[in-house]
Amino acid sequence: MIEEDVLEIYEGRHPVVEQMLSGERFVPNDVIFEPGERVRIITGPNMAGKSTLIRQVALIVLMAQIGSFVPADSARIGLVDRIFTRIGAQDEIHAGQSTFMVEMVETANILHHATPRSLLILDEIGRGTSTYDGVSIAWAVVEYIHNHPHLRAKTLFATHYHELTQLADLLPGVRNYNVAVSESDGRVVFLHKIVPGGADRSYGIHVGQLAGLPGPVVQRADEILRQLEASSGKAVKLNPASPRQLALFPETNPLVDELKSLDVNTLSPIEALNKLYEWRRRYLEEE
Repeated sequence: MIEEDVLEIYEGRHPVVEQMLSGERFVPNDVIFEPGERVRIITGPNMAGKSTLIRQVALIVLMAQIGSFVPADSARIGLVDRIFTRIGAQDEIHAGQSTFMVEMVETANILHHATPRSLLILDEIGRGTSTYDGVSIAWAVVEYIHNHPHLRAKTLFATHYHELTQLADLLPGVRNYNVAVSESDGRVVFLHKIVPGGADRSYGIHVGQLAGLPGPVVQRADEILRQLEASSGKAVKLNPASPRQLALFPETNPLVDELKSLDVNTLSPIEALNKLYEWRRRYLEEE
C-alpha cells in the first residue's frame, strides 16, 4: 500500500471463484493502470470473465486496505477513499422501481459522490433499456467520469456495447481491453485472459449454443444476425405472402446428401422401407 495514486496488480486472482473451481485452473490477470489512464473499458462475451475480473480488483484493493494478504503475485495499490460498484440489479417492486431505475439511481449516486481517489467498478451500465438509449447513457457516463475535474476516478467499465471502444480514440485517459477468445472449427473457447484492444464480436449466439438452445433457434439467430449486420441494424423484413419455416436439417447434413442422390423412381416399396429403417437406426438410435 502506498500513498501515490496507482493501481498495479500482477497475476491477480478472485479469492472466492478460485476456491470454487473444481478440476480447472483459475486464469490470473494483470491490471496495471498506466500513468494518465483513468477509465478501462472491458469488452467481451458473457461467461468470458469480465465481471470476475472487475470484482477481483475491487476485492484485492479492499483486502489490501484492511491489512490482509491479497491473491496476487505482487501489487502496488494507492489508498482509495471509497469503492463504488454498479453490478447487477433486482427490481425494487415494493418501491415501484424497475431494474433500470435501480441501475440509474445507483449510477447517479456514484457520479455525485466519487472523487479522484475512488475506485469505480461498473458492470453493463445502460443494459436495462433499449440499445440506443443504453449506449448513449454509457457513453455519457464514461465521458463524465473522464472529464469532470472533481471526478476522474480510476474506473473499470465492463460492457457489451462495442461502440464504447471508440472513446479510446477520443479521450486520452480511456483504454480498451477485451477477453481473449479462441475460435476453432466453429467452436468458441473463452481463454479468460484480458488483453489490450476492443472485442470485435459479442459471441452471444455461441453462448446460447453452449447453454443448450435448440439447433434451429441457434441457426435462425445466426441468420438474423447476418441480416441485421448487412442492413445496419434495421429490422429484418419478412414477406407475409411466403412464410418461412426453419430448416429441418443443416445444409451439410449427410441425410440430406443421401436424399439428393437417391432415385426414388427406381425404389421398390420394400427397398424404400429398408432405407427408412436404415436411416432411423443410423441417425436416431445412435444419438
